[in-house]
Amino acid sequence: MHTYSEAECRAAFGFLLMLDGYRCDPERLDDLTGCYDFLDRLVAELGVTKQSQPYLFRTPAQFADKRGVSGWVPLVESGISLHTLTLSRFVSLDVYSCRLFDNDRVIACMRDFFRPESLDANFVLRGRRHRGGGG
Repeated sequence: MHTYSEAECRAAFGFLLMLDGYRCDPERLDDLTGCYDFLDRLVAELGVTKQSQPYLFRTPAQFADKRGVSGWVPLVESGISLHTLTLSRFVSLDVYSCRLFDNDRVIACMRDFFRPESLDANFVLRGRRHRGGGG
């Protein structure tokens, strides 16, 4: 994962952590209530502020090969989105915030709930030329 300097972080508008989990627990990937609770727990772990409850949707039945859950929780500080694919045992999670957060805590929460065998993580600064720093 890319490491940025303190000066680069201070100048950025926001921070985006993108996680991809492979060979996850398929029951967790298909658990609408569990995914809701995961998003709620992640919000609490990060100490950010929800604008509303998480919104989650199950993939429509006519797309059986893409079965899974998609969800989003809007934050005052930006948002968190989640997409699971049950059959391929894959999850993607994007955490975007105008407040710097602990990437390791997000990774630990994802590992704890989805139990991936492997994980890819990418961290990028958003709004690097935005004037005035974070939102």
